Amino acid sequence: MDRLLEGLDPEQRAAVEAPRGPVCVLAGAGTGKTRTITHRIAYLVQRGHVSAGQVLAVTFTARAAGEMRTRLRALGVHGAQARTFHAAALRQLRYFWPRVVGGEQWQLIDRNKLRLVAQAANRAGLSTESDSLRDLAGEIEWAKASLVSPEDYPAEAGRTSRDTPAPAEQVVQVYRTYEELKNQAQLLDFDDLLLHTAAALEEHGEVAEEFRDRYRCFVVDEYQDVTPLQQRVLDAWLGARDDLTVVGDANQTIYSFAGASPRPLLDFPRRFPEAVVVRLERDYRSTPQVVGLANEVIKWARGRPAGSRLKLIGQRPDGPRPTFTEFDDEPLEAAAVAQRVKALLDEGVSASEIAVLYRVNAQSEVFEQALAEVGVPYQVRGGERFFQRAEVRQAMAALRSAVAHEPTGELPKVVREVLAGIGLTDEPPTGGSAREKWESLLALVELAEELVTTVDGADLPKFVAELDLRAEAQHPPTVEGVTLASLHAAKGLEWDAVFLVGLVDGTLPIQHADGDDAAIEEERRLLYVGVTRARVHLWMSWALARAAGGRRYRRRSRFLYGLVPEDHPASRTAKREPLQKRPKPQCRVCGSALVDARAIKLSRCASCPSDVDEELLAKLRSWRADRARELKVPAYVVFTDATLVAIAEQRPEDVAGLVSISGIGAAKLDRFGDDVLALVRGGR
Repeated sequence: MDRLLEGLDPEQRAAVEAPRGPVCVLAGAGTGKTRTITHRIAYLVQRGHVSAGQVLAVTFTARAAGEMRTRLRALGVHGAQARTFHAAALRQLRYFWPRVVGGEQWQLIDRNKLRLVAQAANRAGLSTESDSLRDLAGEIEWAKASLVSPEDYPAEAGRTSRDTPAPAEQVVQVYRTYEELKNQAQLLDFDDLLLHTAAALEEHGEVAEEFRDRYRCFVVDEYQDVTPLQQRVLDAWLGARDDLTVVGDANQTIYSFAGASPRPLLDFPRRFPEAVVVRLERDYRSTPQVVGLANEVIKWARGRPAGSRLKLIGQRPDGPRPTFTEFDDEPLEAAAVAQRVKALLDEGVSASEIAVLYRVNAQSEVFEQALAEVGVPYQVRGGERFFQRAEVRQAMAALRSAVAHEPTGELPKVVREVLAGIGLTDEPPTGGSAREKWESLLALVELAEELVTTVDGADLPKFVAELDLRAEAQHPPTVEGVTLASLHAAKGLEWDAVFLVGLVDGTLPIQHADGDDAAIEEERRLLYVGVTRARVHLWMSWALARAAGGRRYRRRSRFLYGLVPEDHPASRTAKREPLQKRPKPQCRVCGSALVDARAIKLSRCASCPSDVDEELLAKLRSWRADRARELKVPAYVVFTDATLVAIAEQRPEDVAGLVSISGIGAAKLDRFGDDVLALVRGGR
C-alpha cells in the first residue's frame, strides 16, 4: 500500500484515497491524471473495496486504454477492464445479443459504410463524390452521437448552427435511408454499438442485473469529451449506483463538432452533491516558461468551461522562453522550422521527441518538403497504423516462430537477432521506404529494452504477448522521426520540443468560427492544448503570405496578442485596434437574418429560390477535381460542395465579391482566386 502512495503529491493522494462513490478529478494538462486514476484503481483493489474483475475503466482512444492496461499490470492489477467506450460496448453486446435480439449477431460495418451512404445520397439527388460522402457520414455520426433522430435533425442543426453538407431536408433523407439500408443488411455501425448496449440495459431488467452484478466500479477518463450517447451508456451501466470516478479538464474540450460536451463534467457536483472533487494543478510535464504561457492563453477564455479553469503550477526546472517568430511567407517559415529541428537533433534531442503541429492537415505539405530537403526523418500522424505495416506483421510472425526454439540471452539481443533475419541492420539503409522499414523494426527492439526495465523476468514469450496486446489496442511503440500532426491529433501526446506553426487569423481561429463566440472559444482551447504538449522547447510562428514572395495580407492569430513580449520584434503590431464584430448576415433575396451555417454560405434562406448556374457549377466541380488530384488532397480541401454552389449562385465578378462568400478567406483566395474568377467570367 505504501508503494502505491509514495511519490504522489497531496492532491493526487487525495484522489487515490477517496472513498468509493462519486469522485470528480479536475486534472490539468501534465498533472499526472493517468498515474492518479491507475493508482486509485489499484488502491481500491488492494484495500479490498472492489475486485479487479469488477472494474471497468473507459477512455476515448485505444492508445490511452492500452497505456492504462500497461500501467495497471505494472501495479499488480490483473483482470480490470480498460477499454474505449466502443470496445466495451461491443464486448457486452456480443455477450447479451442472444437474449436481447436473438439469431445470428449482426456484423460490424467497415468499408461498406460509405457505400451505403452513397446509395442514400444518390436517392436524395446529392453528389456521390468521396468527399461529399465523408461529410454526410460525419453528419450522421454527429446526429447519432448527439441522440438526434432524423425527425429532429433540422431543428437541432439550426439551433447549433451546423455547417451542414447539404440542405437539412436532404441530410434527413440520407440519414433515414442510410439507417434503412443498414438495418436491411443486418449491419451495425459504431454508434449502434452504444445505442444497442444502452437499450439492452434499459429495456431488459435481467440483462441489467447481470451486468451490474459483474461490474461495480467505473472510471471515465477525458470526461470533458463525452457525447450525449456515451453519457446515456454510462447512465445505463450505473443504474441507481454512484461508484463512479470521472477525470477531465474543461479547458481541453476540443471535440464539440463531433458532439462532445463538457456539461456532464461541469454538472457532476450538482448531480452528485456528495461527490469528492479534487483539483490537480501541479504540472510535471512542462517547464515554468511553457506553463506560464499556457496559463496566459487560457486566462482570456470566456463561457461556462472557463468557470472551472485550472491554473497550472510548473514543477520542473526553468527552461528556455517560448519563441515567437513572424515570416514573410510559408516557405520561409517551413525552412526555418526545418533548420531549428536539425539544430535540436544536433544538440541531442531525439527526433521522436519533436513535433510540428498545425490546425488543418493541408498545412503539412510545406513542412514535409522542408524537412525532407534537410534530411530530417518525419512521420505524419494519422497515416498507416504501426501494427498494420507489412514489416511489423512479418516481424511479429518471426518472433512468434522464435518462441518455439526457446532462445536464451538478454531479451533485446534476442529480438535484434531475430529481426536481423528480416532486414534489421546495424546502420540505417538509404532510401525512404527502406529507412522507414528499418525504423519500424528498430522500434520493436527499443520496446524490448523498455520491457526489460518494467517487467521482472521479461523474456521472448512475454514480449510477444505484450506485442499482441498492443496490436489489439493499437498502442504502438515510438518510431524515430519528427511527428507532423494536427492539433486535434496531438491531444493526449507530448514532446520535448513543439513547433506550433501557421498561427494566423483564418487558420487559428479557423475562418468559419468567426461570428460564433462558442466556436472561437473552442479554437482558443485548441491553442491551449497545443501549447501544453511541449515539455521544454516551444516555437510559435506564422507567415504573412502563403506563397514565396506573395502578397502579405495575413495577420497573426488574435490569440497571440498580449502573449508576444512588448520588446519582441514580432510585437510591432501588438497594439492594433481590437477586432470588430461582423454585422449579422442577411438573405440577399428576402432580407431576413441568416442563422444556419449553410444559409450564411449561400447568402440566402433555405426557403428562398436558388438561381444556381448549373453549367458553371459543373465546370467548378470539374476544376476542383483536377486541382485536388494535382495537390493530392481530398476535394473538399479545395472547396466544399456548399462553397461551389454559393459561387455558382452569386457569380462574383471580382476579388471583393469572391471573399464575401463564407468559406473563402485569404489562403483560398491566394491559391484559387484567379482560377475561380476566370471560370465565373467564362461561365457567364
